[in-house]
Amino acid sequence: MKKTKFYNKVERKWVLVDARNKVLGRFASRIARILQGKHKPTYSPNFLCGDIVVVVNAKYIKVTGTKLKTKIYDKYSGYPSGRKEITLEQLLQKNPTKVLRMAVKGMLPKNQLAKIMLRSLKIYLEDECPHAGQKPQKIEV
Repeated sequence: MKKTKFYNKVERKWVLVDARNKVLGRFASRIARILQGKHKPTYSPNFLCGDIVVVVNAKYIKVTGTKLKTKIYDKYSGYPSGRKEITLEQLLQKNPTKVLRMAVKGMLPKNQLAKIMLRSLKIYLEDECPHAGQKPQKIEV
């Protein structure tokens, strides 16, 4: 007789987090944990049970050490001389939401659910949040 319980009807909540003066890596790992649902007792690795996370003030995120100058993001198109590099400092000036999204993406599991979890992450540069109708619960991360 099976005793395993399956929680297929998990209620997903909206969570509001403030990124002002938070360290990038620590903040991203906590967001990834919420997106996966590891903070809930009904966590299952093969089921989408995480909450929807809304991040505000993303342009005020901090990094420690010399990462601004030394951390390099690169992309490769597949063509000869198709490799492009950009430092963390340049990317923060150009698109701060991309920095946080890439950090969270790297901390999610490498499977098909990760793409769906990443869609549950909403990032905004300033304090304005268009998701007030969903009444997100503000938490400290």
